Amino acid sequence: MDTLTNALFAPLHLGEIDLPNRIVMAPMTRRRAAAGKLATALMAQYYAQRASAGLIISESIEVDPLSGLAAPTRPGLFNATQQQGWRAVTDAVHAAGGRIFAQLSHMGRGAHSSQLEAGGRVVGPSPIAATGSIYTANGPLPYEVPHALTEDEMGTVVAQYGEAARLAREAGFDGVELHGANGYLIDQFLRDASNQRDDRYGGSAERRARFLLDVIAAAKTHWPSQRIGVRVSPTNNFQGMSDSDPVSHYGLIAALLDLEGLAYLHVVEPAIQPESLPQVAPVIRQAFSGLLILAGKYDLHSAQAAIAEGRAELVAFGEPFLANPDLPERFKRGAPLNPADKATFYTQGERGYSDYPFLAD
Repeated sequence: MDTLTNALFAPLHLGEIDLPNRIVMAPMTRRRAAAGKLATALMAQYYAQRASAGLIISESIEVDPLSGLAAPTRPGLFNATQQQGWRAVTDAVHAAGGRIFAQLSHMGRGAHSSQLEAGGRVVGPSPIAATGSIYTANGPLPYEVPHALTEDEMGTVVAQYGEAARLAREAGFDGVELHGANGYLIDQFLRDASNQRDDRYGGSAERRARFLLDVIAAAKTHWPSQRIGVRVSPTNNFQGMSDSDPVSHYGLIAALLDLEGLAYLHVVEPAIQPESLPQVAPVIRQAFSGLLILAGKYDLHSAQAAIAEGRAELVAFGEPFLANPDLPERFKRGAPLNPADKATFYTQGERGYSDYPFLAD
């Protein structure tokens, strides 16, 4: 292997966890959960197949008990039955020699009232609807204007994250990642297009980060800080997300997170950022002294370069890992990659999920 490839395959200490390589399996929604938002034996097989990753980050796992058993294919982690289902997944990954973090999330304004349990409602930091439409049992429907959470209600949501963190530990996960990216609730608080509050959770970047810091504190009641990661996406415009000054604001947010002693900060920013968008990852790199994961359309060469040049310690891969359960081995050999079947990303069953071939096949 050349110097660049050696960089990608150098071992790394993630706190007390030894990673055999710098290749991360990115969190990817796959919608294979069973009724009750339960992890299944098929999901255990899927994750175990990919245990050669330095680190697996699970798909987004919902923390809100009212998040919609009517939309069961997105998994949850807010009761003991769900915890037992995830235990089968973590056991399978560990038996295959892998390491896995649970990504904990709340849909916030990205949910729809038709998918929520009785008593649930679409919430967010401010009464500003996401743009576009959401797929429901009644077909695509416009996003709804969310209820702006009161501080008392935010305390309830923070407690839900804390309970999910506790259940994740009991389920055998190696740590948790708090989903502050891609238009989920934490992201909605972090960015000023969706957060226009005038209380202590809105206004400056420091105030908008307060909700995330509260969630980190809740997770720390069950995990040491070096078993907690955070994912952010400063320039991702999904669902109308945006920020007036992501470079300045996320530099400040990264500096705040640097004080938390986290396992890592996971930044979604394409390997080749469009010229219309600023590059925020280099500013975050300067402000955050811990381990940095980069994600966003990286390939073998761009990932090798990012690590060799010190721009990150790890790189996360989405679609390449989805379609190639043995992605590290393929990278090591320079072998061709299986193409991803986009038509099966969110369908049910084995096809396009656990049936992608290994090199040996």
